[in-house]
Amino acid sequence: MKKGRMFYKTFIPILVLGIGLVVSFGSYIYINTTHSVIDRVAGSKQSFITQTKNSLEQKIQTIEYAFNTYSTTSSFDAVVKRPITEQDFEEYRNVNTQLNYIATMGLEGTEYSLISLVQNWQITSGKLSYLTDADRRKLYEAYIDDKDKGLFWIKTDDGIRFVNTLPVFSKQKQAIALSDISRSTLDRILKTEDNAPVIILNKQGELMYETDPDKQLLSADQLGRIVQSAGEDHRAGRLKVTASGRQSAEAIYAKSSYNNWIYVTLLDQKEISGALKTTKYGIMLMVAVITLLIIVVAYGISVYFTKPIRQIQRSLPRSSHLPYKNEIEGILHSIDTIVTEKKNLESMMEAELPQLETQLILNLFRNRVSPEELERMLPRFGYPELTQPSFVAMLIQMDSYGGREASDRDMLLLAINKMVEEVVPKEGRMLPIILNDNTQATILTFTDQEEQEIRRQVLSFSKTIMMTARDYLNCSVSFGISKTYRHLWESKEACEMSKQALRHRLNLGKESIIFYEDIETVVSGPVLLHYPTELETQLFDAIRLGDEEQVPRALYPLLAEMMKKNKNSMNFEVALVRFVNNLIQLEQLLGVEVLLTQDNHALYHRLLDIRNPEEIERILVEEVISPMVRSMKEKTNRQFRSLAEKIATIVRTEYDQELSLEWISDRLHYNPNYLSSIFKKEFGMTFSEYLMNYRLEMAKKWLIETDMTIKEIAERLQYHNPQNFIRSFRKKELVTPGNYRKVKQAQ
Repeated sequence: MKKGRMFYKTFIPILVLGIGLVVSFGSYIYINTTHSVIDRVAGSKQSFITQTKNSLEQKIQTIEYAFNTYSTTSSFDAVVKRPITEQDFEEYRNVNTQLNYIATMGLEGTEYSLISLVQNWQITSGKLSYLTDADRRKLYEAYIDDKDKGLFWIKTDDGIRFVNTLPVFSKQKQAIALSDISRSTLDRILKTEDNAPVIILNKQGELMYETDPDKQLLSADQLGRIVQSAGEDHRAGRLKVTASGRQSAEAIYAKSSYNNWIYVTLLDQKEISGALKTTKYGIMLMVAVITLLIIVVAYGISVYFTKPIRQIQRSLPRSSHLPYKNEIEGILHSIDTIVTEKKNLESMMEAELPQLETQLILNLFRNRVSPEELERMLPRFGYPELTQPSFVAMLIQMDSYGGREASDRDMLLLAINKMVEEVVPKEGRMLPIILNDNTQATILTFTDQEEQEIRRQVLSFSKTIMMTARDYLNCSVSFGISKTYRHLWESKEACEMSKQALRHRLNLGKESIIFYEDIETVVSGPVLLHYPTELETQLFDAIRLGDEEQVPRALYPLLAEMMKKNKNSMNFEVALVRFVNNLIQLEQLLGVEVLLTQDNHALYHRLLDIRNPEEIERILVEEVISPMVRSMKEKTNRQFRSLAEKIATIVRTEYDQELSLEWISDRLHYNPNYLSSIFKKEFGMTFSEYLMNYRLEMAKKWLIETDMTIKEIAERLQYHNPQNFIRSFRKKELVTPGNYRKVKQAQ
């Protein structure tokens, strides 16, 4: 049976979606399995290379420990300073015995040599030979001159050589111990049954050993990337590389904490392909079975959902002259045409009315509507004719944005406008509107009500809106309420009353409900300017000191006093301008640059345009006062550091004289307690502790480098009693000065 287009439009998306999900699921399983196998094999490789590193390091450290121990014995010092001849069999046998003992502790197959630079002889594998001047010069050039370490490894043609210049802790080298580990010995230690490649790099990135050097598995650039990846802190890790003769590989490395050698082995795709082979075929079979099931399900669903459409299509007359994309389009074509036309007409009528009604309210507040126009237009918008009506203009402005940005103001105003619609019954108001960028306005309507009843009802609406805004928007709002008026064309004057009332929320604080009739006498009363000079002085003192904690304690009472005492909004604006001017003068005196710009007038305008106390406080704190305090704090800290460094310099240069903080205070013309607190803050210790520590450091230096007696050192460091010096030295170093000198000289 022929299938319609709707069948295929249902069948194909279900099929594609189902197959896509199956393929995605199978791919997800395969990728996760691959990663799991790779991580397991890589972990095994990591364990192998770490074990290889530990095994070889143990042998190397044994050789180093044996030679270092031998160099500290008295027999070593005696033997390297004595000439050995063929007849001096006893000394030769002692040296050879010691080398054989070291051989038993180290790696089998390693050749050990001891060279005396004092007597110019060399014993290697039981053979005694003598050095010429040229041989001795070559040894110095190769192993001693320009070498910052007395112990290092070098690569030779047949393996790796361990060089140990002796004595270890002396710059005057008397002997050289060589340990030559042959390549065959390294192959025996490092090669495994599966012939896993092993590469060893020194800390400079030079190749020290490679299991199969003929293959050259990694290039010099790739080895450099491994060294860079290991870095200073990464002791183990993995790095993608392309090895020679391999499609793709991963370098597994472990870095030695003993000599910073990097041990590397390789992991390639061939090692994990076998483990994934069974999984791959299993996933392919699962995908094939589920795909077949999805085809059957998609076919059944498509047939089920398109069957009613085919039945309706058979019952309708055919319209062959109209091209349809599918069956449903042909069925619904006529219905869609009628419904669309009807909806368009209704939408046009409904869309026009709110816009026209909003424009009408705006024109009322702007006094652009005549009484005749009002009489004609109000019934059109569904407003009934009122007998003895009374009107009140209610304006709402936000005190705070509830932690939001100022850019969210429009959204909040729309939300408040919606709240007014829900709180105030439709029959008790006209359409609420957004009057400007920061004000929402509503005309409340009353019929045959007394002034007190109107006031009580307006107050109830205002409180409900205020609590709703607080609970749902987490913001605070204030209300300006006009006097009642009898005619709608007086709305502009009523709006100005409400605006004037809102200006006084600076004095009353946030969430104020202000009736114009309550502040009418204040607006027309005498102008008495109040300025809190004492509080300003406290604030400026805190700014000078850079005291971030004291500034808020002085600022907020000052602003509160200015708002509280200056009832008239004009008075508050004058006081605010005076305060900003005084801040600029203070800034000039302190020499900081926060307000000293060409845009100061913008700050004046911003502050005078804001009627929100919290916003005024925020701008003054964040943009003016806090930057000034931070600048002063930095200047104060620089002075503290300079004074503390002067005191430390006096100690370092005059430590062998009588010193006290009081004497230094007189010298620098500061109070001792003041200098004491500054010094402890900058150096984390008291002046006395710093002086004692520095003198004891000098004592340690003199004990090592001079022959001064302990009594002479104590007297020079201003210890009047040598026992006091000894007690102080032992308390800090846990050893007496005499023992300290003996230990250092023995080294």
